[in-house]
Amino acid sequence: MVINIKSLTKTIVLLCLLYSLSACQLVKLQQRSLSASLADKTQSILTRPQLSDATQNSLLLSGLNLDQCLKQPDQCVQTLQQKLTDNHEQAYAAASEIYLARALQLSLEKQCDIPLSQTQHSPQQNQCLDQVLTLLDQSIRFSFVYLFETEHTPQQRIFDQRQTQVRLFYNVALSRLITTAYLRHQFTHFPKQLQLNQHRYQFNFDNYPELATTEIQLLRSSYNMRFSGFYSVNRRDGLGSEFVLVAKNQQPLSPDYIYDPESYYTGKVNPYIHAARYLSVTAVAQPHAKTSVQQLLKDAPLEIQLIDPFRYDEVKVAGQGYLLTANYSAPYGLWLAENNLGGTGYKTLIDRKEQLSMPHLFMLEPYNPNKKIIIFIHGLASSPEAWIALTNDILGDESLRQHYQVWQVFYSTNMPILESRAQIYALLKQAFAMYDSNDAAMKDAVLIGHSMGGIISRLIMGQGDIRQQAVQAINTDEAHDFIYSPAVSKRFIFQPIDQINRVIFIATPHKGTAYADRWFTLALRKVIHLPHKFLSAAELAVTEKKINIHQMKNSLASGIIENGPSDLSYQSKFMKMSQDIQPAQGLAYHSIIGNLTQSLDPNKMTDGIVPYTSSHLDGALSEKIIQGGHSIQEQPEAILELRRILKLHAKEKIK
Repeated sequence: MVINIKSLTKTIVLLCLLYSLSACQLVKLQQRSLSASLADKTQSILTRPQLSDATQNSLLLSGLNLDQCLKQPDQCVQTLQQKLTDNHEQAYAAASEIYLARALQLSLEKQCDIPLSQTQHSPQQNQCLDQVLTLLDQSIRFSFVYLFETEHTPQQRIFDQRQTQVRLFYNVALSRLITTAYLRHQFTHFPKQLQLNQHRYQFNFDNYPELATTEIQLLRSSYNMRFSGFYSVNRRDGLGSEFVLVAKNQQPLSPDYIYDPESYYTGKVNPYIHAARYLSVTAVAQPHAKTSVQQLLKDAPLEIQLIDPFRYDEVKVAGQGYLLTANYSAPYGLWLAENNLGGTGYKTLIDRKEQLSMPHLFMLEPYNPNKKIIIFIHGLASSPEAWIALTNDILGDESLRQHYQVWQVFYSTNMPILESRAQIYALLKQAFAMYDSNDAAMKDAVLIGHSMGGIISRLIMGQGDIRQQAVQAINTDEAHDFIYSPAVSKRFIFQPIDQINRVIFIATPHKGTAYADRWFTLALRKVIHLPHKFLSAAELAVTEKKINIHQMKNSLASGIIENGPSDLSYQSKFMKMSQDIQPAQGLAYHSIIGNLTQSLDPNKMTDGIVPYTSSHLDGALSEKIIQGGHSIQEQPEAILELRRILKLHAKEKIK
């Protein structure tokens, strides 16, 4: 066989050439996971320590160095605008992220990383904060131009990922600008305007008038707030920056025990009724009408609207309505976290220092005259934390949030139940009296009570007079004068509150519980005492009868004035007397009952603490038995049942 050397050489050269060409191929197919591909599309400086792919692409097209851009953002943005004349939107979007990236970068430096508790700043710290504010201001302006002032409307780009990114740049930059200005200037009220170098911001309070006069204790962005006790943080994505504002407490608490608050606080503000202090705020910044793009990017003033997201779902920008950003859980979560109500609830059971003797009423949002009121009353050794799941669910459900506002009652459960009922009754009456009786909120309120709180709820909405039974139970010569004295009589006469017309009882021992008589509960009852403040106040209230309540103490303790846990016993005289006080005629009420057993026999069912025979209440419009223990209000099935009742209540009263 003859080999053609010349032909072989050509073949080898050709193969080498083809190989070398293939080795220089720049584009090759790479298989990636779906999550990685989607992350590249969505991530930006807000989710990772580098700019978005879209912004990096803009810098590449403009021949700009990334690191140099972050060091000199003004020069970088000028070059972008000069180079990308055929795509202004691309330049504006990139500029908004570059300025925000530099602001976030600078905020981490030592001179700018200042705790809120530090009230005095050095000149270097103020200078750093001023630089951050200038960068944030630029980010807001460029992102606003991209969103609302280019040839494409937001509606045309509704599914554009880049628009979602830039909207977040705008929201976060505005959030940072307001909180940084609060840190820099230490203002205790929202100022009418902010001056940032040559740029001016004016605050508009039309959609949150309370904030015009609210004294600020704390102002924090809620973007990065998470709460371990919540199943979820209920929020809505939209346009605007979300905040929690904590108003300064203007109501110093009295250390005294007021035995007859209805009379004592006539014509006065009851300091135990707390208007909402932990407020959800959404802010939106925009220029005045007919402001050109050139003016906006130069020195046009901007207006910051402060909006209550519990009242408004939309905001108008450039004549169009847009969904408003909102965080409904953050104020509630911060209130619970900062006040440690759960721990306080247990401490009040054995309250040696008597730090919490009077009950408190907390409103979770500013009073809204158009929304019905839900009132929660917790049980023994508990607190408003018992209602976390349900309250958070109400805040997160649009239809419930639109129709209801929440009031939470917090009380010391070592008190006699009759005393707690009387005090809470007076507290609610005074709270309702603070507002116009013609308001929609002053009708059709719903009262929800768990365990001991359910007993108190029944007595608040019951009807009857048990004074004579109380006299017989005490069985002393002075008993009649004591029980029938004006201040004391209120404890034994029951009349429902007009503004409430529905009650929901949850795991309520209407007829008592044997759990109160078990050895460990009996041991606990021995160390739980009636607060000295309460006894002294009661004695003072009946001085005109010259009754010494301390001399009666033993008789009272063996009769009807016992601590809260003792009142829950089947054997207590309170329980025997109060069973006949049933919900007033015509009142709508419901029962939710736990059952740990597998039996449906009424004589066997129990939630582990309260048997069905004690929880059942004749005449209820509905009775829901749920598999679970005594804290049944935390169970998803119970929450669904409560939602059903509340939505039914809202619909019935709307018609």
